[in-house]
Amino acid sequence: MFQILVSDSMSSEGLKPLLESPNVNVVQKKVNEAANELHIFDALLVRSATKVTNELIGKMPNLKIIGRAGVGVDNIDINAATKNGVVVINTPDGNTISTAEHTFAMISALMRHIPQAYVTVKSNKWNRGAFVGTELYGKTLGIIGFGRIGTELAKRAQAFAMDVIVYDPFLTEERANEISVRNSPLDELLANADIITVHTPLTEDTKGLLGKVNIGKTKKGVYLINCARGGIIDEDALMHYLETGHVKGAALDVFVIEPPVNNKLLKFQNVIATPHLGASTKEAQLNVAAQVSEQVLHFLEGKPVASSVNLPTLSKEVFKKIQPFYQLAKKMGNLASQFMKIPVKEISIQYKGSIAELETSFITKSLLAGFLGPRVDTTVNEVNAGLITKERGIAFSEKISSNESGYENCLAVKVTGNKQIFEIKGTYIPNYGERIVGINDFNIDFYPAGHLLYIHHCDKPGVIGRVGQILGNHEVNIATMQVGRKEKGGEAIMMLAVDHSLDEKVLHDLKACDDISAVKTFDL
Repeated sequence: MFQILVSDSMSSEGLKPLLESPNVNVVQKKVNEAANELHIFDALLVRSATKVTNELIGKMPNLKIIGRAGVGVDNIDINAATKNGVVVINTPDGNTISTAEHTFAMISALMRHIPQAYVTVKSNKWNRGAFVGTELYGKTLGIIGFGRIGTELAKRAQAFAMDVIVYDPFLTEERANEISVRNSPLDELLANADIITVHTPLTEDTKGLLGKVNIGKTKKGVYLINCARGGIIDEDALMHYLETGHVKGAALDVFVIEPPVNNKLLKFQNVIATPHLGASTKEAQLNVAAQVSEQVLHFLEGKPVASSVNLPTLSKEVFKKIQPFYQLAKKMGNLASQFMKIPVKEISIQYKGSIAELETSFITKSLLAGFLGPRVDTTVNEVNAGLITKERGIAFSEKISSNESGYENCLAVKVTGNKQIFEIKGTYIPNYGERIVGINDFNIDFYPAGHLLYIHHCDKPGVIGRVGQILGNHEVNIATMQVGRKEKGGEAIMMLAVDHSLDEKVLHDLKACDDISAVKTFDL
């Protein structure tokens, strides 16, 4: 009999798979109310209220799985769970429909002044002339970020005869055509969309994506929508363009600081807001409870789960053997993704040497998880990486090769885009660590970690010196530097590890050198 603690409010209907199982006993109590029996539970189900800390996990020695009924897992100490062998799962698509519908409702309400008109009628005023709206028919909707939610939103906009253009640097033309949307560069979307909505994760790349510069590129009278993450639209920049009249209106479900007490944006009559309601429907709450219940039951019955956010269950012996390659593969995938900031059609992985004798399918999925991590708006791991890769229209394959690589083990990856191919090779050397030993046709040797600077240049005397001088002028300290070339005086690359991230001024000065053809930065 498995013992399950449900510490946050969940409906009986959502918990039905567990409640009806003859092998499960469900206890619905808050953690403090179950303090004397924490040691007996095999599973813990939570929403956002319960904080699953290292201390709490330590008090639950029998715990095998934590289920989060929702997307975010900020309230769960993932590292502590992993170290204690506890699998953590969530429900990444349980609120897709609710968020898409809420976004469309916000667009409609904003264009027709529904909240403002409602207030006046409730105040016994009747002023029709003050609330002349704008039709959605024939308007251009720009969707930034085209994952599950963006896809569902596009379908609803098309039903209203809207023209849909999207910006997603990783969207393939095949997938765009399949859904009948037009994929465009960001600047083109900004210049042509009547309404712009964001549906990306909040990362270093997307924070302030719609800031003073990019909002300035939009057409006058644009409407901006954010039902994704607070901070994707820069709030100060939005306020500036509302004051100038360039932005005609905004609809916000999320803010940088929540609740948005004393937020000046709320003083604008043409800004409508809701208290982070994207996932707040009865159906969504039922869906996430039912999905997490089913997954926990599958796990306890020894079946695979679809949305683990840490490691899937492996024996300690197997994991110990593959762990070095698992880490290497994830870094190689991440590095390849940062190199290829374009739509990708195919990823092929080739194993050579002793690595081919291991459980390579897990290593392959680790590489895919590393590749997809910077590209999608949901948690990607070794359990769901294959499924999400297919959803994004990317083919992947693995091959075991007997060819000699010059190393005791070698992992070779080839990423194919529309007009570009990127190749990377890596190896693991006991007592020395992970090494990247090849990029495209260049041999090189560097440790994949930290702040990295990649430079493609001509193999001429003085180039390395100029690079060092520029970095020195900007007070950038070089930790290590590795170079590779095909032939004397021909093309060459260098990879430098530096102590901190580089700003645009440094990159501009490096790109200005005559003998340097490409400059890229990476953070691993």
